Amino acid sequence: MTLALILLLPMLGALLPALSRRGSCRRLASLAALPTVASLLLLLSLLPRVSRGETIITELGWLPSLGLNLALRLDALGLLFALLITGIGGLILLFARYYFEGSASAARFFTLVLLFMAVMLGIVLSENLLFMLVFWELTSLVSFLLIGFHSDRQAARLGARMSLVITGGGGLALLGGIVLLGQAAGSYELSVVLEAGERIRAHEHYGLMLNLILLGAFTKSAQFPFHLWLPHAMTAPTPVSAYLHSATMVKAGLFLLARLHPALADTELWFHLVTLTGMLTLMVGAFVAMFMHDMKGLLAYSTVSHLGLIMLLLGLGTPMALAAALFHLVCHALFKAPLFMMAGYVDRATGTRDMRRINGMWRFMPTLMALSAIPAAAMAGLPLMSGYLSKKMLFGESLRVVAPEWATLVIPAWVTLAGLFSVAYSIRIFHNVYFNGRPIDLPVWPPREPRKAALTPIALLALATLLVGLAAQGLYTMLVHPAFEAARQAELAAFDFATLGGPRTGLMSLVALAGGALFYAIRDPLFRLHARLPEVDAKEIFDWAMRRAIELSQRRVFQLENGSLQRYLTFIMVTVVVLVGVELLAVARWNGGMPLGALDPLTVLAAGLLCLAAIGVVVFHHYRLPALLLLGVTGLFVTVAFARFSAPDLALTQLMVEVMAVVIMMLALSFLPQQSPRESTRLRMGRDLAIAGLVGAGVAAFSFAILTRPQHTISDFFLANSLPGGGGTNVVNVILVDFRGFDTLGEITVLGIAAVAVFAFTRDLHLKERVVDTNPGHWVAEPHPIMLSTVARLVLPIALLVSAYIFLRGHNQPGGGFIAGLITAVAFTLQYMAGGLAWAQTRMLTAFRPLIGAGLLIAVATGLGSWLFGVPFLTSAHGHFHLPLIGEFELATAMLFDLGVYATVVGATLLVLANLGKLMTVAGPGKEIG
Repeated sequence: MTLALILLLPMLGALLPALSRRGSCRRLASLAALPTVASLLLLLSLLPRVSRGETIITELGWLPSLGLNLALRLDALGLLFALLITGIGGLILLFARYYFEGSASAARFFTLVLLFMAVMLGIVLSENLLFMLVFWELTSLVSFLLIGFHSDRQAARLGARMSLVITGGGGLALLGGIVLLGQAAGSYELSVVLEAGERIRAHEHYGLMLNLILLGAFTKSAQFPFHLWLPHAMTAPTPVSAYLHSATMVKAGLFLLARLHPALADTELWFHLVTLTGMLTLMVGAFVAMFMHDMKGLLAYSTVSHLGLIMLLLGLGTPMALAAALFHLVCHALFKAPLFMMAGYVDRATGTRDMRRINGMWRFMPTLMALSAIPAAAMAGLPLMSGYLSKKMLFGESLRVVAPEWATLVIPAWVTLAGLFSVAYSIRIFHNVYFNGRPIDLPVWPPREPRKAALTPIALLALATLLVGLAAQGLYTMLVHPAFEAARQAELAAFDFATLGGPRTGLMSLVALAGGALFYAIRDPLFRLHARLPEVDAKEIFDWAMRRAIELSQRRVFQLENGSLQRYLTFIMVTVVVLVGVELLAVARWNGGMPLGALDPLTVLAAGLLCLAAIGVVVFHHYRLPALLLLGVTGLFVTVAFARFSAPDLALTQLMVEVMAVVIMMLALSFLPQQSPRESTRLRMGRDLAIAGLVGAGVAAFSFAILTRPQHTISDFFLANSLPGGGGTNVVNVILVDFRGFDTLGEITVLGIAAVAVFAFTRDLHLKERVVDTNPGHWVAEPHPIMLSTVARLVLPIALLVSAYIFLRGHNQPGGGFIAGLITAVAFTLQYMAGGLAWAQTRMLTAFRPLIGAGLLIAVATGLGSWLFGVPFLTSAHGHFHLPLIGEFELATAMLFDLGVYATVVGATLLVLANLGKLMTVAGPGKEIG
């Protein structure tokens, strides 16, 4: 329960700032901090247990047959990441309290950041890999909203779209990889997957699953060549950048590879893919960062470089490489967040982020300069700083690589060169901003240092960075080493920082420090040389690729979809004939030996009339009204067929659907000509007749083959378990609300979404006004006849009573929420037709959209209620009760679910009809309905 609270507190806490939109920034930050601090304290309360090697698992069954359970897991690795997410997240909220002061969009920011925190916690705390995937995709969606926070700016929109496309595409690859991984391991539970490493690495699809999982991790953690989205995410507000780069989304891919290390690592393929990707990312990010003039751009590319460094360590496979990766991950989070905060304050004070103009800020911001010196020194890897220790660990592990042969020389030289660049760009951002002469044409003058309270989060993070450098062994022993053991799933010897020195690592550090300082000292000719290189704009390349992809897909789509339903049906029918016909031709005997039932004259007559009505639709399809009436006749005869063959539930549903469909199509016909043009040639009609005849004959033959063979289907299970398992004798309704309740929940959700979409599309839609016939002898002279109005008002209470009866008896006799909802919708539709839109709408007691929402909430709440009793989602309960005077009766929780279905069907149907009917008013859209 504690793990669930850690996850739910920020998720539900996101409602607090959303509901207090008019509050001050201080109040909003305080509200957002409450769930954050609460989750952090809960994590700290579990620290003693987890540090001893205990793994805490909380599991709630949901869809166990699919391997999908709501399971949470907290070990030392998850705890390390969760503490970073909540701890740095709390300081980001404090920073945003001053950054967004006076901004009207502060409430939206705090809401999104809490959601972001929650979904990141979902990733690091998930025990089930499929459950983790849900949060993985949510990080892409929420980060899209955060990066595009300033939606009025084109750069923000493009940056958000780039991040969503790249990370979302990686998420699709990860989905495939996780499915393969679960199949290879035999489970999607991490407890099983992590113990099945040998079996997974020996699996025939290991290479494919590894590539797919790495693709998901590389895109999320901005590895080359998928790193482009991260620098362009700097269009987000600075608090977003600080959180994104230090403790959240970019660390998700690193966490995934650390988590799956026992299952996937220690192979030659892992080494080459992960190590080479990390090396390229490390160098590309470091080189580009040095030549960036934008403060946030430099920090963004430095993040790319440090992510590559950690990825390189994850791939090395040396004894302590993973420990070094985790240690540097913590160090990077602590020094990168305050540097982004510094960039935000300088940007606000000067009006620009261009370091060619921002110079000499020590005169204006001495306190900020002093605080910024510590994280900048840590990023450079200066002695006594945390970054110095983590880079020496990197150098040491690079020297321990023994295979392949090329790596023993290349990797140490490579990381030394990258360290040189990191020193150079760290010196540059500090020296350029605070020294390097005087400011040049600043948009805001004079710059003013933020008040001391606003510098609190930078001061705390700088202090933490300094303490890690001075007391690294304590942090490592308390947090990093237990996480290392949890990641490796083994008890390992702790790293001793007293042994960190050595002549070769010392020489590498000296070369990096001296070389970086020299590189920065001779920067001017290097900058001039760099300026001569062809400029490459990744955003423009991405936009060009997106446009080309869209154009190509549009051409291919338009080649297939030209708006002709006839063409679509032709494709579908021909495909069915080819794919199914080939299999059916192999059938040796069409007659399975079982006799067919005898035909009675009424059944033959009804079948004949059904065929005649269908033929009539084809013959008169150019005359829209007769064709619609004949189409309604075919629907009625299908209803009769359902009733004849003992399917009363289907018959009732078909009847109600047919009535509503005819009403909707009549609304559409009022805007169309009475006749459709004759466009088909004789050749096309002959082709269509041949295809229709072939498909009809095939369906008839297939039906004959099925009906003459003995069948053992799943229906036997439902018939046997409907009463004992679902508490009802109406098998159809028990299937809908119990056995297949999750399907029904999905269907009513789609129905509600479709209805709301119709409402949105027709809200401001203006169609050409219809010509009103004023001829008193015409049938439309009186749009609402008195006879119809009178009868409709008498029918309404009777129909509602019938609807209630059908609803209440549905669990044991034909009926249920769906049918009852359609009956209610038909009754109200009759009121609209009889009294008119305005008359009926003024008498409607509730709006339709809230009714849809209430129905879905009731259905979902019914499913969630089963969790309180420790059973899977949507598990129903039933029992018999006795009351005086009434006697014995049965109650089932499925009735509550059915009530949700009823409300959703009524609301969705009436929302669609009322808004389509609104278009028929001469006054145009008029007042919003629904």
